[in-house]
Amino acid sequence: MISNVKDWQRETPALDKAISDSVSEMLLEIEQQGDAAINQFAEKFDNQNPQIIELKDFDEYDLSPDLAEAIKLAAARIERFARFQLEGIESRYFEDEYGFYGQVVTPLQRIGAYIPGGRFPLISTALMTLIPAKVAGNPNRIACSPSNNPAILAAASLAGATQFIQVGGVQAIGALAYGYNEIAPVDLIVGPGNAWVNEAKKQLQSKVKIDGLAGPSELLAICDGNQPFEWIALDALAQAEHDPMAQSIIVSDDKNWLNEMFVFLRKNEDTKALLANKQIELVEANSKAQAIAFSENYAPEHLMLCHEKISEQDLNNYGSLFLGANSAVALGDYISGPNHTLPTLGFARQNGGLSVNNYLKIATVQEINNFGRKILSEQAEKIADAEGLKYHAQSLRVRR
Repeated sequence: MISNVKDWQRETPALDKAISDSVSEMLLEIEQQGDAAINQFAEKFDNQNPQIIELKDFDEYDLSPDLAEAIKLAAARIERFARFQLEGIESRYFEDEYGFYGQVVTPLQRIGAYIPGGRFPLISTALMTLIPAKVAGNPNRIACSPSNNPAILAAASLAGATQFIQVGGVQAIGALAYGYNEIAPVDLIVGPGNAWVNEAKKQLQSKVKIDGLAGPSELLAICDGNQPFEWIALDALAQAEHDPMAQSIIVSDDKNWLNEMFVFLRKNEDTKALLANKQIELVEANSKAQAIAFSENYAPEHLMLCHEKISEQDLNNYGSLFLGANSAVALGDYISGPNHTLPTLGFARQNGGLSVNNYLKIATVQEINNFGRKILSEQAEKIADAEGLKYHAQSLRVRR
C-alpha cells in the first residue's frame, strides 16, 4: 500500500508505565544498596556476575585478520572525523575596555560508554562511543557491556577504554551513575540500549549527563525515479535488523517508481512482512516541495537523499544525511567516520548526533577591571532596580 504525504502520521511509542516503574525501583535499590543490588540484578536478568575485565592490547585478541583490519580502518576513520569536529573547539579569550573574558573548554573527567550485548555483538558501538572520548581527552573512559565477545573487548581496547565492566541493562547504567566496586560514578553516559536502558538513562539525567534518549531506528529515503530498487530495499531491511520496531520510509514524487518499488518489495518474503507490519512504508509526495516538507517534519535519524532535484541546502532536520545511493546508511553505521549514535523520534529538529562536543564542558571566565567595575555597575544597577532585586542593586552600588 502506498500512502500520500498528507495522510501519513508518525506513531509515537506509548510510555510503558510498567517499565518506568520497574526501572525506578531498580535504580533506587542500586542507589541505596550499591554493588550488592547491581550484582543481584545481573544474576537475575543476565545470569552472570559482573566482572571488571582488564583489557589486553588489540593485537592480543584472537580475531580473524580480515576482521581486525576492518576494525582498525573503522577506528581510524572515526578518529579522523572526531578530530575534525574538535578543530575550533578551544579555550579562547578577548579583552575590551571593561575587562577580560573567555570560554574555557575542558574534557569531562569520567565518561561511561554502554555497549549493548543482546542479539548482536555491536563492535561499532564500542568504537563510536569511546573514540570521541579519547579524542576529547576524557581521562577515565569506562565501557560497560553484558558481552565479553573478543571482538567487543578488542574494539573497546583499540578505542581507548581505560576500564571495562561486564554488566548490562539497567544495572549497568546504575553502575555507571552510582559507581561500582572501585570505579567511581561517571559524569556522562553515552550509548544506545533497549527500552529498559533508555528508561534508566531518562530517569538519571538529572544526576548525570546523557547523550540522548534513543527510540527505534529510523530511515527516510527521498527518491526520484532513478534509484535501484534493490539498493533501497536492502537499506530498508538493514534498518529492520536493528530493532523489531525500526521504521524505513521511502518517499518519492514519482508515482510510477513507487508502484514498481511496491511490486519489488512484495516479491521478497522479508520485505513483504515488513510492509505488512508498517516497518517499511511507501509515501507519495505530490511535488518536490511536499517531499521536503515531509522530511523536515519527520526529522529522521538517517536521511538518504537520492533525488537529483533536491539539494542538501533544502534540508535541515536529520541526525545524519546520506547523499546519493552510493552512501549506504550501513557505511555510516560502521566505517565512513561520522558518528552513528543519532537522535530519533523527531529530536533531530533540536539535536544532532553524538560528537566530541558531548564529551566536553564549556565554561566561561570574566575579570572586570576598575574602569569596568564603575561603568558597568552603574548600568547594571538600573536593571536590578527594575527587576526589584534590591541586594543585586546594592552589591553593584557599593562597587561604584
